[in-house]
Amino acid sequence: MRTTRTTAAIGATALAAVAGTAFALPASADGHAAMLSVLHGVPDTTVDVYVNGDLTLDDFEPGDLAGPLELDPDTYTVAITAADAEDDSDPVIGPVDLPLEGGMSYTAAAHLDAEGSPTATLFTNDTSEIAAGEGRLTVRHVAAAPAVDVLAGEDPVIEGLENPDEAVLDLPAGTVPAAVAAAGTTDPVLGPADVDVAEGVNTIVYAWGSLEDDSLALATQTVEGMHSAPDGVDAGTTGAAATDHHGFFTPFTIGAIMSLLAGFVIVVALREGVRAHRARR
Repeated sequence: MRTTRTTAAIGATALAAVAGTAFALPASADGHAAMLSVLHGVPDTTVDVYVNGDLTLDDFEPGDLAGPLELDPDTYTVAITAADAEDDSDPVIGPVDLPLEGGMSYTAAAHLDAEGSPTATLFTNDTSEIAAGEGRLTVRHVAAAPAVDVLAGEDPVIEGLENPDEAVLDLPAGTVPAAVAAAGTTDPVLGPADVDVAEGVNTIVYAWGSLEDDSLALATQTVEGMHSAPDGVDAGTTGAAATDHHGFFTPFTIGAIMSLLAGFVIVVALREGVRAHRARR
């Protein structure tokens, strides 16, 4: 299990698989474009989002997640205004400059800081390779609330997470019952909720809203395509290979069928050649 906590979210490009094997870059990036999602985590406020002066998201509701937008690598200016504003000249958040690199996945979150003031944070989504059979769980604290612990059952798996930090865990794929409690306590202020940690997927959970205003909520985002290459291929007729059936068309049976077909073609060709020779005589 790997845990990471930082105010600027951890990010890395996907690892290429070894030569000759199939591999996939994260679904959120093609190696050239930058992928940007936007989370609206400010309660009770419908907004418009402008990117480089252009209205990009209209009437954006609290809790909504938009994107990903596919953008050329560059620095983009984002301003968040009241809904139906004429332009971005009077933003409620920003303008903020977002430097985006090609092949990377980002989420820009409009949210409240720990004291309840509107702000924005750019997170870099971790798209590094995930081990076979595992998924990634990222928890981001973007709520007007003190430091929190994240509980699995009654046990803290993430401790002292502060706004606007994140924690990243690589876990066996499955369903994780998660709750959020004030740091050092086990009484949930949010949840519990079942979180599906899928293999090869970064599941990102945001705690947003305001503790004081009783508007805490969860938002979830997924970034796919971080599967690792298989460690090996079973072979032989004992152990795992003997019980790991793939249906009738296994590599062995396919090879045998192809050999039979090839032999049949050769026999037919020889027979037709003999007939043609006799006809000429």
